[in-house]
Formats: sequence, structure tokens, C-alpha cells
Amino acid sequence: MEFPTKRMRRLRKSPQIREILRETRLHSSDLIYPIFVSEKLEGGEPEAIDTMPGQYRYSVDDAVSEASRLEDEGLSAVLLFGMPSKKDELASSAYDPDGAVQRTVRRLKEETELVVMTDVCLCQYTTHGHCGIVVEGEVVNDETLDVLARIALSHAEAGADVVAPSDMMDGRVAAIRRALDDAGFSDTLIMSYAVKYASAFYAPFREAVSSAPSFGDRRSYQMDPANVSEALMEAELDLEEGADILMVKPALAYLDVIGAVKDRFRVPLAAYNVSGEYSMLRAAIDSGYLTEEAIYESILSIKRAGADLIISHFAPELLGVI
Repeated sequence: MEFPTKRMRRLRKSPQIREILRETRLHSSDLIYPIFVSEKLEGGEPEAIDTMPGQYRYSVDDAVSEASRLEDEGLSAVLLFGMPSKKDELASSAYDPDGAVQRTVRRLKEETELVVMTDVCLCQYTTHGHCGIVVEGEVVNDETLDVLARIALSHAEAGADVVAPSDMMDGRVAAIRRALDDAGFSDTLIMSYAVKYASAFYAPFREAVSSAPSFGDRRSYQMDPANVSEALMEAELDLEEGADILMVKPALAYLDVIGAVKDRFRVPLAAYNVSGEYSMLRAAIDSGYLTEEAIYESILSIKRAGADLIISHFAPELLGVI
């Protein structure tokens, strides 16, 4: 078919026609909102995050209030990150049953119908800021697995629906699945940060939760941004170990990876629209270089690439437009 027989503009002639022919749609149930809960803010006001304008650190009470408010606006799920009042080399406060995350989970399960997800990692809880146990200056893999499993189990015991290991240690999904099943939490889902790149786009987050490593970097366990075949292998291994949901992180700079993972594995797939992607776009909008419409377009691109779930700091703003 050639012009004038085939006129593509017929498909776009009115808002109504464009609406019914739209191929990709965002829904509030696609969105997961990350919430930062700090033990240092008990009884205090939410604390603005300088590197992420519009985002805050919350006390347990305020985190629950904010999550409940967003549920009323259509939000379905939250992802909790904790900030302890004290740290040590072994991240022992991460599995404290009275930790900020654990207390927030219990409150949310009592007071809301939200799907409650929890980040499982060591970096916010260790003095050295790495995602694993450090021995003689090296992040050791196998010694870390028991700690990760203990953290995940403490979250499940508090009532978490989904635990999300973000550390990138080999074998951590299997270790967590085994610990959960042995303790009777076989219904607790694991959303694995299966494909997590060593990205410059994490910088605002590390300031937000004070998790920057005190030495070296994370390139020995997070992925090389140049690699895609390795991403598929990581995803396959996590599925074999028992992951229920896969994740690609970051999102916007890795849309091709999201597409490749979705094409290879027909399983639920999340993508994390990370802090640097948020702050970059927020700064452009606040400076007048872009309009608010860029938020919807950027998140839509993640969905179009193949993500079923999108973790984004823009979730509150999107709830009012989708």
C-alpha cells in the first residue's frame, strides 16, 4: 500500500482515535513508590533530600501517613529503604525486628492495603558502605549470604509481601528463598535486582541514605554498563534460584536491556527509574528547559520497553495524570 491509499495520519486525526489506538498504557498499578524511612527522625518532620528535590526522609509515622495518602490517590505498592541510627561492619541493625523498616512494614500491613516491598541490602547499615561483608578490604560473597537471608527473613516476619535483594552477591536469591521457606514464608515473593549496573545515576540516592562506600567502588559486584549478554545470564540464574520478579536498574539508560530481558524471559519484570534519572529530569523541569509532560513520556518509555512494574520517585506526580 502506497500513498495516497495508505494515510497514517488517519490514525491520529482526533484525540478519541489516538486514545483507542494507543499501544502502550500506564496505569497506577504499574507504579511502585520508594520511601526512605529513618530511625533518626522519630517524632520529627520529614527531611528534604538536597540531591532529590521533592523527595524526603520520613519517620515511621510520617512514612505510613504518606503511603496511606498515596494509596487514596491510587498507589498500589511501596518499596521501603531504611536508615539506621547506628551502623557497624556487619550491618546488624538491618535485621533488628524493631528497625525502621520492620516497624513500618507492620504498620502498613495493619493500616493499608498496599503491597509492601522491602529493599534487602547491607550498604545503608554498614560503616564501610558496601553491599556485602568486608574482610581485609575485600567484599566477600558467601559470608554475606547468611546476613542477607537474615534481613529478608526479618522483613517477612514483619509482614512484607515482597523482599527485594539489591546487593548483587552471587547466590543470594537461593539463600533467601531457602531461609524464607524453612521459616514458613513460602508465599513471600522475591523481586530480585537481577540486572543492576554499576551506574553513575545512583549518586543522589547514596546521599539520600548515606550509603556511599568509604573505599573503592562497587564494580566487583555490580555489572559493567557495557554488557547485555551478562545481564541475560544474571536474570536466568536468579530465576533458577527462585526469583518471582526480575528487575533491571537503572531504567532510562538501559531500555535496550529491559527489552532484551523481557523478550528472553516471559516473567514479571520491574525497572527502577533511579535517583539520578529523577533528579536530572526534575532539574530540567525546574529550570524551564522541559515541561512536566516529560515525566509521563519518560516513564511511558520504560513501560514500552517491556517493564511490567516501574519503581519511580515520580509516582506521586503520575498518579494524578494516568
